[in-house]
Amino acid sequence: MTTTLIVNNKKYELNLKGHETLLEVLRDHLGFTGTKSACQEAECGACTVLVDGKSVLSCITLAATLDSQNITTIEGLSQGDNLHPLQEAFLEKGAVQCGFCTPGMILAAQSLLNKNLAPTEEEIKKALDGNLCRCAGYVEIVEAVKSAGQKLKNG
Repeated sequence: MTTTLIVNNKKYELNLKGHETLLEVLRDHLGFTGTKSACQEAECGACTVLVDGKSVLSCITLAATLDSQNITTIEGLSQGDNLHPLQEAFLEKGAVQCGFCTPGMILAAQSLLNKNLAPTEEEIKKALDGNLCRCAGYVEIVEAVKSAGQKLKNG
């Protein structure tokens, strides 16, 4: 089955069998290894990407169901060498420790910021629910999301 995936604003025509997850296609077929493979059961959020601006767990999403939809991975959030304000905020606030959860956390947070640039702490926690940080850097992560929202709001 031929499927067109638009990943980070670039079209890819793929011949898929139909059972491949978006995670498999992104990492193994297209080389977007910033999307992490961890639990394979939608329990940790490490594989989070954006589909049409909304967070999606790529480990349980069939790639063939996303024909012609816009998919954003962590590699597509920045503009060339310029980090996205959310990526900058994670660095500035020390919200990056081992870094394994970071791509999924950032994309889940971006999904929230796409709707609300001034989220409360509770709204941030709810948006990140399901994204696990093994290093327990949650305080810094919440601060980074607040900071990025403010930066984006102020232009």
